[in-house]
Amino acid sequence: MLSLALAGKPNAGKSTFYKAATMADVDVANYPFTTIDANRGVTYARARCPCLDRDERCGNCSDGKRYVAVELVDVAGLVPGAHEGRGLGNQFLDELTNADAILNVVDASGGTDEEGEPVEIGTYDPLDEVDFIEREMDLWLAGIVDRNWESIERKSRSPDFEIDEALADLLTGFGASEYEVAAALRELDYPADPIQWTATEKEALAREIRERTKPIVLVANKADVAPPENLDRMRDTGEFVVPATADGELALRRGAEAGVVAYDPGDDDFEIVGDVTGGQRKGLEQIRAVVEAHGGTGVQQSINTAVYDLLDHVTVYPVQNESKWTDGQGETLPDAFLLPRGSTPKDLAYAVHSDIGDGYLHAVDARSNRRISESYELEEGDVIKVVSTAK
Repeated sequence: MLSLALAGKPNAGKSTFYKAATMADVDVANYPFTTIDANRGVTYARARCPCLDRDERCGNCSDGKRYVAVELVDVAGLVPGAHEGRGLGNQFLDELTNADAILNVVDASGGTDEEGEPVEIGTYDPLDEVDFIEREMDLWLAGIVDRNWESIERKSRSPDFEIDEALADLLTGFGASEYEVAAALRELDYPADPIQWTATEKEALAREIRERTKPIVLVANKADVAPPENLDRMRDTGEFVVPATADGELALRRGAEAGVVAYDPGDDDFEIVGDVTGGQRKGLEQIRAVVEAHGGTGVQQSINTAVYDLLDHVTVYPVQNESKWTDGQGETLPDAFLLPRGSTPKDLAYAVHSDIGDGYLHAVDARSNRRISESYELEEGDVIKVVSTAK
């Protein structure tokens, strides 16, 4: 399962985002370090269900909106100097090592300072947070590299020494593959002898590795009260930026649970269908204004941006009956898998089960009812029958 981590300074709205995205019971409060231990839960990427191309809905989606499970991790807020252990920095950064991508939740309103303490809205520049997480991660990883550099120097004395292999061994815990290390090294100028590497070169390596293994989406939270120029300036950074109101999403999710609002995560509108007070209606209409302005609350959009744009995954649906799109029990489109773009039918077979992959024979495109080659690259919304010797 893909893993996304929520990062950001204290009091930027990470825990509210987490609660809205998972509907888990966590503490949400207006003070720094509300989160001490990491919260781990399940959220969902939203995709268009293939059943929309047939006469009937599959029963595993919400009127054609398919939700595919993704892990979401909310960890303690980061403060300046976290890479040196300040605040809960080391704990925070350790939790990020297993994440596939990071959602950097920024208080776009400027209503909290760099320590997460409330200030008058507009008196703090949220752009200071844009590269804050990246900088702390880079320095933290550079420190790990530096502390373990002696092992690289020892290995370099071997006649068959390969620096990319040695660095891959060192950075495995950070999620860096040998391919990613080699690609990072191609972007750098560095001495052939590891003994001659300086702190500057180690930091440059850390930055390249972090950019390749921990891509970041900027979640411009509190967009409902943020000065418009703040959002414009954040977009000008060239990063993936998603305006969001985690408070608004949480209110809609709770309203939907109570039966007073018709809303699915990621919708660009909602309907009030139950009895609400005048104050509740006013609050919901304020949320509607944000939803209309930005095409949603931004919570689902942030998750989808990370999964489909940043990580470039596609949603694929394995079936056993290529005509009916069902499994062995007759359930229509029972499963959905997120796979990296470029994955093949055999990759899908292994994602379903290692035995299915080991026994892979061929695959059938259920839309066309035609056999596809083993080198076929799966596309978003593909419905695939895998034929295997395994049962």
